[in-house]
Amino acid sequence: QVQLLESGGGLVQAGGSLRLSCTASGRTRSGYAMGWFRRSEEKEREFVAAISWSGQQTNYGDSVRGRFTISREKTNDTIYLQMNSLKPEDTAVYLCASGHTPELWQTLRDRYLDLWGQGTLVTVSS
Repeated sequence: QVQLLESGGGLVQAGGSLRLSCTASGRTRSGYAMGWFRRSEEKEREFVAAISWSGQQTNYGDSVRGRFTISREKTNDTIYLQMNSLKPEDTAVYLCASGHTPELWQTLRDRYLDLWGQGTLVTVSS
């Protein structure tokens, strides 16, 4: 069974850092993009970041660009989200996703996504 397994969430003070991980297990194909969305009390879904299969193309949401960095290890189908300069408004459940056409994930259309993780909670205190 194919699954996306997230880890790394927790409680951090404003200005601090966290690193999230997501591993795709059970995959039998290659070429898929991976990335992150988040869900908060204010927004049902917000695009955070995505990375292509090769790792050469990355895309970021406007609210995190310059503070968050997405990276990928293809050897173990794992992506990372390094989150720096965290703000209280970054508090959310962060969900890992996979699919195709990552440059269009900011449109929030499900047609580009084929799998979701369960999510990991990030809480940023002020």
